[in-house]
Amino acid sequence: MEASRQVPLYETERIDDLLTHDLKIIQSHEVFCFSMDAVLLARFASVPKRGKVVDLCTGNGAIPLIMSTRTPEAVFDCVEIQERLYDMAKRNMELNGLSHRIHLHHGDVKNAVELLGHGGYDLITCNPPYMPATSGEKNINEHKALARHEILLNLEDVIRVSSRLAKNGGKIALVHRATRLIDIITLMRQYDVEPKRMRLVHPRRDAEPNMVLIEGMKGGKPELRIQPPLVVYEQGEEYCEELYEMYYGKRDSLV
Repeated sequence: MEASRQVPLYETERIDDLLTHDLKIIQSHEVFCFSMDAVLLARFASVPKRGKVVDLCTGNGAIPLIMSTRTPEAVFDCVEIQERLYDMAKRNMELNGLSHRIHLHHGDVKNAVELLGHGGYDLITCNPPYMPATSGEKNINEHKALARHEILLNLEDVIRVSSRLAKNGGKIALVHRATRLIDIITLMRQYDVEPKRMRLVHPRRDAEPNMVLIEGMKGGKPELRIQPPLVVYEQGEEYCEELYEMYYGKRDSLV
């Protein structure tokens, strides 16, 4: 790909294909690689055909890149506090020729309203740090520790800021650990965000869910629709058909 020679790569970085689209993404196993969580959230969120979207804790920008393929006219703002990841995300937009639609902001999510303005967004997405700062051993890699642990940002911060960024009727979509579901719903309602859609993700059919996808509406009326569960591995280590199509497109036998 010609664009891959137009941005610099730093030590440990590589350029990968991004799912089934004609997109590329810079990643680094030592700093940050997007995960299944990001893919699921980007597919689950109610991306508007046009309007304004903000992705908080954007990492290397995988979520807005994937969402941009679902809408030709929406514009995106992305907030990332880690300078190395902000720089990686910015180069990813340049790499794919999307800097005119996806704008990067280097800053703290807790200051996002001051940075982006109050009540102007149709959709806010976030794949936040999952683990409390006191739980378990933090990864010795600072980049990964900040991405995975609530060291600089916790769940309440995310929902409070998202509520202030959203216009009335705007959507807020999160992916998180299923064990935090009650916390998520409680905090959403505390900050005038009504949960409207939810989907649980199970690693296998006989296993408890380990992730939850949830979307709320700013100022919405009570009514939660629970979608069918997503089972990641149907047989052995093979993705279920839905997830396989997210990553690779339809199988040849189904085309």
